[in-house]
Amino acid sequence: MRTASLALALFAFTAASTGTAVAAPPEPQREVIVPAFAHAIANVPGKTLTALVVSYAPGAKTPAHRHGQAFVVGYVLEGAIRSKLDNGQEVVYRAGESWTEQPGAHHAVSDNASATEPAKLLAIFVADSKEKNLVTLDKK
Repeated sequence: MRTASLALALFAFTAASTGTAVAAPPEPQREVIVPAFAHAIANVPGKTLTALVVSYAPGAKTPAHRHGQAFVVGYVLEGAIRSKLDNGQEVVYRAGESWTEQPGAHHAVSDNASATEPAKLLAIFVADSKEKNLVTLDKK
């Protein structure tokens, strides 16, 4: 979000100092999410294992969000993903690396760490079978 704030500040400064209209900076590009699978867990009644493939164009971001009461594993398939959970440090995970998210965790940062290369991750959720909304974006 710091980059977006900086871009908006630069836009406002440029418009004010030149006295001319300047086009607003574009919104950051969003991720593309494709369902991979969902299977009930036979030995854990009421729970489902769900996976999503999350693809990021260069510089794309996911707004801050939560995954309800799901336990989540993120596994980087391609490129590098920048992630920050709760009040922890930002970490860049590269292809072949993974992290976990505890139920209720706040995913404050989730974006492509590269402005020039695509990135892709597999997000795996263990959640109540009745839970249909696995991603809840923060309200602005």
